[in-house]
Amino acid sequence: MFHILVIEDDEQLAKATGEFLKEIGTVTICNNGLEGLNEALSDNYDVILLDIMLPGIDGLGILAQLRKKEVMTPVLLLTAKDQLQDKIVGYQTGADDYLTKPFFREELVLRIKAILKRTKGLKEEKVIQIGGLKLNLSTHEVHYFAEEISLNGKEFDLLAYLMKNPGQILTKDQIFDQIWGFRSETALSVVEVYMSNLRKKLRQGGFKGEIKTLRNVGYQFQGVD
Repeated sequence: MFHILVIEDDEQLAKATGEFLKEIGTVTICNNGLEGLNEALSDNYDVILLDIMLPGIDGLGILAQLRKKEVMTPVLLLTAKDQLQDKIVGYQTGADDYLTKPFFREELVLRIKAILKRTKGLKEEKVIQIGGLKLNLSTHEVHYFAEEISLNGKEFDLLAYLMKNPGQILTKDQIFDQIWGFRSETALSVVEVYMSNLRKKLRQGGFKGEIKTLRNVGYQFQGVD
């Protein structure tokens, strides 16, 4: 299991980012520069997601301190700035990658995974299987035993998220942030629409399990053999 440190002063964004990255490993969040620096100096992390604009000490200051003390944990800089000079300074200070706000959830996850592949030999699971239900992350194919179930992009993403968290209660907000993104302008009700469509297609494919609705709480994926 990988250990990820998120240093971001926007508490809502930090929380949502933590949810995005749970599929990769455990996430620790710090909301100010000094706390983040102390945590990063522990050298207990596999990758650090570091905002540049922070109270106390900014991200570039944190990065400079880490490299000065020979803490070589890979760092992905996160900032609202998009000028070339800012990127140059970040790389010269010792950053491994750079992502500009606002960002898409998928891009953040892919960049973090790319860093871990280079530095920690991350090997992604290509197939998720629960009982007779099999989902292939590479080909975007879903089968229930021999029966293929055709899903569109978001339906596939939704099923993948549910199957990665079997038996776990997932709130509507968690699902929305994970699939559509923290800053999406799409209405939260879209979760219900896609959940209904996904259930229908799974039933048509013969799936005997259940995506259970827990009123005022969330959803729970229950697979069966």
